[in-house]
Amino acid sequence: MEIRGSVRASLDDLTRRGRAALAAKPHRRAWAAAVAMPLLALALSGCVSMGPRTIPRDRFDYSTAITDSWKRQTLLNIVKLRYLDPPIFVDVGQIIAGYSLEAAISLGGTESSEGAVQGDFFSLGGAGRYVDRPTITYTPLTGSRFVESLMTPFQPEAVFSTIQSGWPADVILFSCVASINGLKNTEVGVAGVVPAEPKFMRLLELMRTIQRSGAVGLRVQRGEEGRPSTVLTMRAENVPEETKRAISEARELLGLDQNVAEFHLVQGATAANPREIAVLTRSMMHILSTMAAEVTVPSQHVTEGRASPGWESVTGVAHTPIMRVTASKEPPEDAYVSVPYRGHWFWIDDKDLRTKRAFALMMLLFTLADKGRVEIPPLVTIPAQ
Repeated sequence: MEIRGSVRASLDDLTRRGRAALAAKPHRRAWAAAVAMPLLALALSGCVSMGPRTIPRDRFDYSTAITDSWKRQTLLNIVKLRYLDPPIFVDVGQIIAGYSLEAAISLGGTESSEGAVQGDFFSLGGAGRYVDRPTITYTPLTGSRFVESLMTPFQPEAVFSTIQSGWPADVILFSCVASINGLKNTEVGVAGVVPAEPKFMRLLELMRTIQRSGAVGLRVQRGEEGRPSTVLTMRAENVPEETKRAISEARELLGLDQNVAEFHLVQGATAANPREIAVLTRSMMHILSTMAAEVTVPSQHVTEGRASPGWESVTGVAHTPIMRVTASKEPPEDAYVSVPYRGHWFWIDDKDLRTKRAFALMMLLFTLADKGRVEIPPLVTIPAQ
């Protein structure tokens, strides 16, 4: 520690001065002056504030620790859902860092007269203690907040707003949408995986093409009785021919009017008219269960009924996983995130950018799904030490 080093250097210097003073047999006032000035400097050095020096270090360390634990908790819950174990989420509520620095110095000595038997004596001692005692509060996600945050489906406008902000349309729709105008996405259950309809997968490709061209937009306007209404726009003017063909095919798949550029976005399984896009969205728990089907688990766990069947049990269907989670007996050497579970290590390769993107998106969706009430934290009194 920097503080300990300065204290030790000051004590050593004080000892040398005292011994030199005694060796020269000075007057008592000279001896007192020799040791008083270093002692005063040592006392003043203890008045330097500790708090500002800890901010750069602690802010970085706590941020890294919270991020790593959040990643591990998310991956662990995904793996647990593959084994039909209930997930648990624990948030870090508050972090209050408390520090204490104590120092004590003892100084003593005797100066004997000429010819005295006992001679001269000088002693100097010091002691210090540094205490780092943080107070961390944890908040388990339970009760009504758990149901509201993890079991409530996303609003359609929230899903498409994420697309408009730049996230890949195919990844967002595959993760967050159960169906669009009756076109069904992948379903995951205890019996295994039911692949998405080919038309739905084709729609994802078209939406990605349209997104790249910037021809899709979203706005909120007043609807019936003054209520807000979300409008999705797919313009066909001033866009490349490839984009025009993609927009036309997307409208055909969704059963939309080819001559209309604006469509109302609603929550539901089927559309009421050709100018409406009905989106059946998923909840956060549903998204996690879908991602769990991508996890590679030991084959004997599926055979023995310990884990539910995943994509490895689906044959005859081309599938490109959006997230790869590998299982191994030994801890991984180069992992983006890894967790131990049921005698195996489950991890994501740090060089798998596609998986890291999907995993980061899922962590951001937790923030979007958090609809719990803002609670006033308890008042914590930290004494000055």
